Amino acid sequence: MTKVCETSIDKKITLRQDKTNSINYLFNNNQKVTAKRAFSLIELLVVILILGLLVGLVAPQVIGQGNEAQRKLACTQMGAVKQALKMFKLDNGTYPETDEGLEALVANPDADKYPNYSGAPYLEKLPKDSWGSALTYIKDGGDFKLVSFGADRKEGGEDEGTDIVFPDCQK
Repeated sequence: MTKVCETSIDKKITLRQDKTNSINYLFNNNQKVTAKRAFSLIELLVVILILGLLVGLVAPQVIGQGNEAQRKLACTQMGAVKQALKMFKLDNGTYPETDEGLEALVANPDADKYPNYSGAPYLEKLPKDSWGSALTYIKDGGDFKLVSFGADRKEGGEDEGTDIVFPDCQK
């Protein structure tokens, strides 16, 4: 089977199909022209270079955001606990004592001391910070503080291990 095609520059190209169903491109002067079927090495290197540049520019900005996101999540979780503590105070007239802790939001610590305790718990379960540690509750006079010890799970710390104190973390 032979087909003749006209090109835009008026050269005739003969297409021959042999028994293996592959098509050979032949010019009239019998010079073989092969069809391009793959990327060249230079094209692949250019693509790899572009991808490398993108990773080099984007990765440093994205990598440092994981810890900051965990800190913001811990602060948000503390905000939810704050709402439960406010509901507790509305019902009982005071925040739970430090020694009663956040457990007072899950179950009534003293029925005589808190007779107006809600029938349902203020929280379904004790909250944990972004690193899986329990939050620390401190009653401070008529107010309270919530503390997450951060990534190092120890009091104090620097950089990623810095303690997160509520309400200071919302500033």
